[in-house]
This record gives sequence, C-alpha cells and structure tokens, in this order.
Amino acid sequence: MMPEDLLFNVSVWALPVLLAITLHEAGHAWAASKLGDNTAQKLGRVSLNPLVHVDPMGTVILPVILLLSGSPFLFGYAKPVPVIFSQLNNPRRDMVLVALAGPAANIILLIIAAVLFNIIQYIPPSAQNWLGENLMNMVIINAVLAIFNMIPIPPLDGGRALVGLLPTALARRLASIEPYGMVILLFLLFGLPFIGDMIGVKLDVLRTFMHYFSEKLYGFAGWINGVF
Repeated sequence: MMPEDLLFNVSVWALPVLLAITLHEAGHAWAASKLGDNTAQKLGRVSLNPLVHVDPMGTVILPVILLLSGSPFLFGYAKPVPVIFSQLNNPRRDMVLVALAGPAANIILLIIAAVLFNIIQYIPPSAQNWLGENLMNMVIINAVLAIFNMIPIPPLDGGRALVGLLPTALARRLASIEPYGMVILLFLLFGLPFIGDMIGVKLDVLRTFMHYFSEKLYGFAGWINGVF
C-alpha cells in the first residue's frame, strides 16, 4: 500500500472509530446519571467529548494495528463506564436501560451519518470522496458495534440487558458467566468456525448473526438517507 493510500485509509477511519467507541460509553454514562447513579458524572464521563472516554490501547493502538495489518474487521474499546447498579432508582429495570443506552448511541450516530450523506453534493468536489468515505465508515462501524454489543452474553450490553429482564434464578445463572464472557465470545468468533472448517460444517454462527443484522441496519441507514 502506497503511503498516500495508507494516510487516506487512516484519515477516513479514525474519526468514525473514535466517535463510535467513545460515544457508546458516553451513552452508558448519561443513562446511569439520569437513573440515579452519579458515579460516572463525578468522573467527568457524562460528556460528548470523546477524549474523556479514550483508552490508549483500545481506542487508539488496537484499531491502528488492525487497520495497518489489513485486518478484515476493526475492533476497539473505550474506558468502561463504572456503574453501581445498586444506586440506580430501580436496579433491575434501570440496568437494562443503561445497557441499551450504548447501542442506542451507536444507532443515533448511524442516523446522523445517513442524514449527512445528503450534504456531500454541496461541498467542494475535492472533499466529497473523503467526506463520503468517513460517513460510510461511520454507518458501518456503528452498525457493527451496536449489533456486536447486543449479543446476549455478559459483559456485553445485550447480556446485561438480558440479566435485567430474566426471572431472578435465570438472571443469576446468566450473570455468573460474566467472568468467562470474553472467552466465550472469542471461541464463538474464531474457535467454533475453525472447528467447523475441520469437520466440513459451517459453524460460523456469531458472524452470520452479526452480518444479518448489520445488513438490516445498513438498509435502515439507506432508508433514512432517502427520507431526508
């Protein structure tokens, strides 16, 4: 890859990734502060300033390494927002709302990007390609991040939301797997497909799930773009 191509690729992914990852956490912080837990507010995390949510490794170094290595997907994370669920007004209900606020922030960013596609024709031609790539990547990364986080395995948002919705006995069982949640996810993403390839059976269940629902969000973004 030529240096100018590399610079262009970094420039059209940096802002979408930064906003998607950090404002996801801002959504959690805002929801928790509105629902009774001011822990994040005391730490200055109820903010749309991406810099207060940046984790040097997860928000900067890891995405850059994946981008430079030609990885087929980008992954990253911001500093997790601390939430003391017992301080929420209604812990069982509000933990669901706090969990869903992160993916909701990604959907809002996706909608904003879809709407902004309509202004491309009004800017100088020299900048149209760069802005268009940024907005397209904004749609892609927010769709993928929203869907990934809604996988119903704690500590992902979908898992924590499900813990708040299930009857107490089932909720406790699901919550008990949280320490192993990331290992389970890595197995589903990489281990299970590898086993499937060895035995000749398609077992790429998680990526199939993500691809299906991401495509639905891409279609939704296209519809939003047409409406506006």
